[in-house]
Amino acid sequence: MEDLRDTPITIVGAGAIGGTVGAYLDEAGYDVTLVDVSAEHVEAIRERGLRITGARGDRTFHPRVILAEELRGPLGPTFLCVKGHFTEAAVRDLEPLLAPDGYILSLQNGLNEALIAEHVGRERTVGAFVHFGADLLEPGVIQLGYEETIQVGELDGRITSRVEALRAALGHAMPTKVTGNIWGFLWGKLVFGATGFVVSCVDAPVAEVIDDPLGRSLCRAASAEAYLVARTQVERVEPIGEFEPGKFAPGDRMEERADETLAELADAWRDSIKQHMGIWRDLKVKRRKTEVDMQVGQIVATGRKRNVPTPVNAAVLEVVHEIENGERGMDWSNLREISDRAGLEPSG
Repeated sequence: MEDLRDTPITIVGAGAIGGTVGAYLDEAGYDVTLVDVSAEHVEAIRERGLRITGARGDRTFHPRVILAEELRGPLGPTFLCVKGHFTEAAVRDLEPLLAPDGYILSLQNGLNEALIAEHVGRERTVGAFVHFGADLLEPGVIQLGYEETIQVGELDGRITSRVEALRAALGHAMPTKVTGNIWGFLWGKLVFGATGFVVSCVDAPVAEVIDDPLGRSLCRAASAEAYLVARTQVERVEPIGEFEPGKFAPGDRMEERADETLAELADAWRDSIKQHMGIWRDLKVKRRKTEVDMQVGQIVATGRKRNVPTPVNAAVLEVVHEIENGERGMDWSNLREISDRAGLEPSG
């Protein structure tokens, strides 16, 4: 098996995911360089270190960190941890810096691997499913909400020495496994994301929105649409922690099955340090663009190509855009608006 311990690793995006992974790999003795576009964040890490609070206590790490403009090649293993809507620009910048044997590992939400592969080639692209909960609270401070196993895999499903080496390295940050079905995990995350964007349209904790009858029915409908779209792309849609996409498959007791996994999800969030999705934080706290186009937008676009109707996801896409643009608040009335736009019959 390859060993990455003596190989320089570049982590592009030092936020919640990249910062957490980089801190623990640096502590484990790997040659890590964090890269970020925020001068304030980089300066905070340089001056005070990277503080990670939450599920593992309160600790400060001191990884090497540079500004994106300071990055120079040639680059070997490169972990991409930027928001999905920044992937295209980031990969354009990275492509000329990659060494001949360098590659990009996507530690992101969505289907960014396909976009990365268009630029650097499938053989220099590695996929990963990341689902641990973390938030960048302020420059130099990350809150780790909960742990979750990382899945890493080649795009063609082969089990290679490269992914085994990545598993060994990433295992210092989170439990990590190698999968031959990385696309099944990525589509599973989109089924989860369909629910995630519904609950984040309201300024309330995740569990509270799922507990609401209309909120729960919209989550069920959105993820059911996403599951049908996912099944046009992959043979098996993989489970996402306590969230089981297969429960949204059509058939007997679908509503009961779906509500069961939604209730389990709500209970997990009820007991978590994190009470909100990162999507909610983007909309409510940071007031910035979310990854809705890279997630819900992909569900809607793929559904259109495959003749799978996605009215609820299409309505969520519109409502999230309106919140992003400051045209709409994050009120409970958004749930009724989504339902009306999707053409759903009022319940009760």
